[in-house]
Amino acid sequence: MRTAIQLYTLRHVEASTPELLARVGNTALDGVEFAGAPGDDAPAALDDAGLSAAAAHVGIEELEEDVQSVAAACDAAGCNTVVVPYVDPSGFESAAAVEETAHRLTAVGDALADRGLRLAYHNHDHEFTDLGDRTAFDLLVETLGDAVAIELDLGWALAAGADPVALLSRIESVPLVHLKDVDADSRTPVELGEGDLDVGACVEAARDAGVEWLVYEHDDPADPLSSLAHGAAALDERQ
Repeated sequence: MRTAIQLYTLRHVEASTPELLARVGNTALDGVEFAGAPGDDAPAALDDAGLSAAAAHVGIEELEEDVQSVAAACDAAGCNTVVVPYVDPSGFESAAAVEETAHRLTAVGDALADRGLRLAYHNHDHEFTDLGDRTAFDLLVETLGDAVAIELDLGWALAAGADPVALLSRIESVPLVHLKDVDADSRTPVELGEGDLDVGACVEAARDAGVEWLVYEHDDPADPLSSLAHGAAALDERQ
């Protein structure tokens, strides 16, 4: 498995993309996951920093409006995976809503596949709504087309009351995971190793599941650059 950081973690760092990627390149991480489509300066910045593009988070509305531009930006940066990072909770409040969400994601996934790219969906906790016989997340996974994979956020899954290790063992297509620690009771993100996530068990389960990228993310770090260093060291130790 290769390791990366979701650049949303560093969104409050005052630095250009080349400067930010240079900082990441000074760690043991192998790549970055963009928060948005890669910009024009991304390809050269990645090369200079010795990094790869694990994926890019792009909103579903932007993909539905202009998938061609997103695909072109990702191609230029050597990024073969696009991730929808969020769909509103209303998209998971009933079985019918989940099926409509799956339909939207599948349509985008098919459009990206036609352009040689892969789509994944990144969960939060609201996808685990109880629908009676299963969760909305379970129904989503069952309903998605073959062109859509899952980027499993382990911290959010744990916060929702799910077992991240069990999810990794039964979802067929999980090319990326977000390795994020949380205080499960408060659903608050914390630094890796300071919360309730069994990081070691999750890393082993990810390896067994054939995960390609372990992506570190902290939604609200007190010190983003310290969090970068801590997360990079933690992932490197587990490799």
